[in-house]
Amino acid sequence: MDISSFDDLLQAARLQPEPQRLLFVFAAVELPDDATPAQRARFEAGQGGALVPLMCVDKTPQELPSFSALVEEARQFTAPGHDWAMVFAAAMSGTLNHAPTSADAEAPLQRMVDAIKGGAHGAYIPFDRQGQPVRFG
Repeated sequence: MDISSFDDLLQAARLQPEPQRLLFVFAAVELPDDATPAQRARFEAGQGGALVPLMCVDKTPQELPSFSALVEEARQFTAPGHDWAMVFAAAMSGTLNHAPTSADAEAPLQRMVDAIKGGAHGAYIPFDRQGQPVRFG
């Protein structure tokens, strides 16, 4: 299935033969302190910057009715002045009709956070604040 919106991700997760747990990492885009003048100019034009994970959460597809529900929940946990620019998503598959638990998701979520900090986010689907996929490059 082609994922062209966050709703497509939810639908795909709900249609899987085994129960799923969705993993989300919310990230800001910031300009590093040691940025060059050229990097600063690109950043001001809406390009470049460094991804900075702010918070993460896991949900079953049944716990999450829509992207707007995820955004609303994130709003409750967003610190003033640290708003997120995109959310990265991944899924964990259950086995034998048992969904992974939040405890099962802790280590994979931490690996997601570490990967995003290191710029290795290719295994995850990034969405913008409107629930549309983001393409890098």
